[in-house]
Amino acid sequence: MKAAFVSNYINHHQIPICNEMYRLLDGAFTFVQTEPMEAERVSMGWHNTERPPYVKCWYEEEAACRALVLDCDAVIFGGTDEESYIQERLASGKLVMRYSERLYKTGQWKAISPRGLRKKYQDHTRFRKAPVYLLCAGAYVPSDFSLVRAYPGKMYCWGYFPETKHYDLKCLFAGKGYVKEQKIPYLLWAARMIDWKHPELALETARYLRERGLDFHLDLVGDGPLRQEMEDRCRQYGLETYVDFLGFQPPEAVRGYMEQADIFLFTSDRQEGWGAVANEAMNSGCALVADALIGAVPYLVHHGENGLLYPDGDRTALFAAAEKLVGCRELCRALGERAYETITQTWNAEHAAARLVKLLERLLREGQSGRGMPKQGTKELLYHAQPCSMAPVLWEGKARGLCRLPDGARC
Repeated sequence: MKAAFVSNYINHHQIPICNEMYRLLDGAFTFVQTEPMEAERVSMGWHNTERPPYVKCWYEEEAACRALVLDCDAVIFGGTDEESYIQERLASGKLVMRYSERLYKTGQWKAISPRGLRKKYQDHTRFRKAPVYLLCAGAYVPSDFSLVRAYPGKMYCWGYFPETKHYDLKCLFAGKGYVKEQKIPYLLWAARMIDWKHPELALETARYLRERGLDFHLDLVGDGPLRQEMEDRCRQYGLETYVDFLGFQPPEAVRGYMEQADIFLFTSDRQEGWGAVANEAMNSGCALVADALIGAVPYLVHHGENGLLYPDGDRTALFAAAEKLVGCRELCRALGERAYETITQTWNAEHAAARLVKLLERLLREGQSGRGMPKQGTKELLYHAQPCSMAPVLWEGKARGLCRLPDGARC
């Protein structure tokens, strides 16, 4: 099988999965980059100076890339809104596997827009009976596409797969904690300081923990337009001895902080289509505390088993989860160990690439199955979700249920 992955540009979140595809297909894999990386992303450390051997740039070899996309057995397309790169492929009736984050990150009410519906029909809905399938990079992607009646029974769980590291767990957990006069619980927040990432929730959590008389340390990694406001708020709350602002850090440095952290606060809202820091923090053995509307969360995190969830924007639930973990190091470690297992055993590039190759081979062999969705409940399907399993349609209104422990379970 010969496959191509067409996207805007190669980055450190895509390289691991592309490396695995290149290896599994014995070199018969190409990443087609459609545009240079933006300067902002380069400044954040996303740029890889050495171009992998499987990368071809559309803007350097347009004719060769156009021929490749049309002729190969399978094309994976996503990461760019420009449809011209695959129009010929779609017209030919050959297999296309799209991947996408949410259509309606700022609200599903936008699905009523006539102009938007026309565009969605042109790009997606009209291919509902064609050999065009969808890799859902986030658990709420299927509900968005269901609103426009696209890809019925043809949506699969997917995500982002940053580098997976393998640790000696005894050594990893022995190094966790923040060393003051003695080791204390270490909380970490890492993101751009913008409104929908909600850095203020990390500070409000620290304020709550301090008021409860708990000892801890919180580091905030990242920069952005809200940084000065957050630093002012930190001083206003009298948290200077509890909180440090570390500014922008390159990806490898962020992973180093994760390896030391006990707890990772993931406070983004529904606009976080996936959130690869969840993969990285869980891989680093952190106990994740996360908003249930973040795209990656329903696939990766089972409440009380390998992390703790809170309903979207629910500060009380967020504070309670952080307090529980700060007060119980054994629980923190247990969740962190199981989070590590989730990434190293299931949600990693090696496992995802192997399952994707098998799925593509089956679709090429059998064509459109028309099987529709399995009959199990949404929560059951999410519990067993892994890359390329059938994606259940999870509506936002059901997200609160993900934050409840099963009957009889204790956290």
